[in-house]
Amino acid sequence: MSSKRITTPAVCFYFQVHQPYRLNDLRITDIGSVGPAGYFDATKNHAIFRKVAEKCYLPANALMLTLLRDHPDFKVAYSLSGVFLDQCREYGQDVLDSFRALAKTGQVEFLAETYYHSLSSLFSLGEFCEQVKRHADTIEELFGERPTVFRNTELVFSNEIAEIARLLGFKGILAEGADHLLKGREATTLYRPPRFALPSASKRIIARHRIHPRSAATTKILLKHYRLSDDIAFRFSNRTWPGYPLKSETFVSWVRENPGFTTNLFMDYETFGEHQWADTGIFQFLAALPGELRRQGIPTRTPSETIVAWARRPMPVLDAHVPYSWADTERDLSAWRGNPLQEAALRNIYSLESQVKASGDLFLLDTWRRLQTSDHFYYLCTKYWNDGDVHRYFSPYESPYEAYRRYSHAIEDLRLQLERAAEGKLIMEN
Repeated sequence: MSSKRITTPAVCFYFQVHQPYRLNDLRITDIGSVGPAGYFDATKNHAIFRKVAEKCYLPANALMLTLLRDHPDFKVAYSLSGVFLDQCREYGQDVLDSFRALAKTGQVEFLAETYYHSLSSLFSLGEFCEQVKRHADTIEELFGERPTVFRNTELVFSNEIAEIARLLGFKGILAEGADHLLKGREATTLYRPPRFALPSASKRIIARHRIHPRSAATTKILLKHYRLSDDIAFRFSNRTWPGYPLKSETFVSWVRENPGFTTNLFMDYETFGEHQWADTGIFQFLAALPGELRRQGIPTRTPSETIVAWARRPMPVLDAHVPYSWADTERDLSAWRGNPLQEAALRNIYSLESQVKASGDLFLLDTWRRLQTSDHFYYLCTKYWNDGDVHRYFSPYESPYEAYRRYSHAIEDLRLQLERAAEGKLIMEN
């Protein structure tokens, strides 16, 4: 990435790429006899991955590669979850190769996150650090670049998480431009967290997993401009929306009218072809964006370039003493922690940490971590109205209660496997 300082107001594109491992239909009579290899529905996971690959990943990456080659000053960033990369190795080497082709352009930045797309930042500092380090190591191995910017699962952010990211060595962290924190200020400025004092024991844990040799002096916060991001991600194909049909020249004019230093457009990559189908015109819209941005005098920057461009400018404080996210209208944690089912599931999975790690069994450890993926708890949401519709759209199960049944049965079987492992009687099925 270029280290040249840029001062022109610009756009920062960031795309999240993630697929969870969905669960098998384990019956109560299966508990104790299945084994960890039977928890996940390989047939469904393969089918969904290939469907999304054909609709989104492969065509979007082919188009993106053309755009990057045709527009050498066009820049984008991605965060590829570790469980997505695992599924690339299992079901989609062609998808992984297409991301490697993007990396070779030198115009793409890959961010760090928790390997298992987990909520470990809220429950276990040691587990969180282990997952982030594994993810950073994997990104460096696959794409030849060690991430310097961090994106927590579902943009879950707080002062404490920002301080942990700083001590791990990250120069920047992504977060939601939530109105209740901005309080009338713009999301188009870089912010900094207030000082946050971690206990000495926490600092020692972090030091053992540092991503970069030294802690960052400060961790700059890049905030998602949610209105403009959601114009693409959620409203693009809505025929009742006043902005429909959205054209690239119209959208870029909205960006130009948006005051500030950087307009951060953060969204799921599956927006292109999966959430917004090809027949909506989403690919044509994406194809026209780089040229239209250039025509209207708006460059693009990666997150790390945005941080360099902000050097020596004053940064206002964003005080997030309570964790929040980019999910649902509340922008809080209720998408995963909003009801007793979710709290019980979270409590149960993290209660097994010491047993899993004491077992020394890497397969059990990987299985336990795959069960931490945030989607499992998202599927348990019982909200109504628009947010409830979104949760139902993403869930592969008939109801939150069906999701909980499958999840709780897997957890109980894992608990038995751990007891057997401690007794030397582990059942492994491959």
